[in-house]
Amino acid sequence: MELGIYSFADRHPDPGTGEQVSVAEALANTLERIRLADELGLSFYGLGEHHLDTYAISNPGTVLAAAASITERITLSSAVTVLSTEDPVRVYQQFTTLDQLSRGRAELLAGRGSFTESFPLFGADLGDYEDLFDEKLALLLRLDREDPITWSGRFRPPLDNAHVLPRPYGEHLRISIGTGGNPQSSARAGLLGLPVVYAVIGGQPERFAPLVDLYRSAGESAGQTGLHVTMGAIGFIAKKSQEAKDTFYPYWLETMKYGARARGWTVPSRADYDAYTHDAQAIFAGSPDEIADRLITVGRLLGADRYAMQMDWAGVPHHHVMSAIELLGTEVLPQVRAELG
Repeated sequence: MELGIYSFADRHPDPGTGEQVSVAEALANTLERIRLADELGLSFYGLGEHHLDTYAISNPGTVLAAAASITERITLSSAVTVLSTEDPVRVYQQFTTLDQLSRGRAELLAGRGSFTESFPLFGADLGDYEDLFDEKLALLLRLDREDPITWSGRFRPPLDNAHVLPRPYGEHLRISIGTGGNPQSSARAGLLGLPVVYAVIGGQPERFAPLVDLYRSAGESAGQTGLHVTMGAIGFIAKKSQEAKDTFYPYWLETMKYGARARGWTVPSRADYDAYTHDAQAIFAGSPDEIADRLITVGRLLGADRYAMQMDWAGVPHHHVMSAIELLGTEVLPQVRAELG
C-alpha cells in the first residue's frame, strides 16, 4: 500500500495568535512539503481547489507544475479539481502539460468538490449540479481516448474533429474520481474502470467498506481491470501520541466551527475529539506506531491501494506539518511496507 498526502493549503487565522500566513508563504510552504515528501519516498501529493480566502490554491495545476520542477518520483495530483465548473478541454490541457513536465507523474482527480463557491464564480447553475458533472466527466474521458474528437453537449461549444494538445506523456492521463461517500459515485467509477478516491472527513473509515465493495463489484461486472482505491484520512503525527492529539486539536476545532457556521453542524466537544482520536479510530492523530497500526488495519480491511493523510487542517503551523511528514516517511511508511508491501 502506498502512502501520500493531500492538502488544501489552508491559511486560516491561527486559533491561538490570530495570525494568517500570506498566500505567497502558504504556497512556498506547500512546495517545501511536496519536495520533502518526494525525498522521503512518499508516493502521492494532492492539492485541492478552493476559491476562498482561507485557502491558498484556486488552480492546483499551476502549483503542481512548480512542484514538478523540484521533485523526481512523487505522483502530483489535484484533490480535487471541481470538474462541474471547469472546461474539460482546458483542464485536460493543463494536466497533460503537467504530465509532460513531470514525465508521467500527473493525476487529475475529478469531483464535485465539498464547497459550491465556484458555481456563481464561473456562471454555473446549481440546478444543473448532477448534469454538469456527468457531461463534463464524459467529455473528459473522451478527450483522453480520442484524438481528434468530435463532440457536442449542453454546457460548452461543440468540437469538430478537434486536436486537443498536448497529449499525455504516456498513452493516457491518469484520471481518478473523488467522492465523499456517495454510492452512485462508487458504482460509476467502477463501471468506468477509473481509480476512486474516498475523502474520509468524519467517522471511522470502516464504514466505507460497503462502498469499496460496490466499486469493485461494479468494475468487475463491467469487465474492468486495474481498479484502484485511495483512502483519505485527517490527522497528525508526532513523536508522542498525546502530543499529536493536543497539537492537532485547536486546528481541527476551527474547521468544525467553520462547518458549523456554513452547514449547521453541531460543534463537537473535546470529549468527542478524544473519542475520535482514541487509538486513531476516526481521526488519525497519534504516534508513528499508532498511525502505522491503524493504517495497516484499515488498509488491509478495505483492500486500499493507497492512503493519503491530510495533516494541515486550518493552518497547522509549517514546522509541525514538516515534522509530521518526516515521521510519516521515516517511521510509518517502513512499517506499512513491511506488512502490506
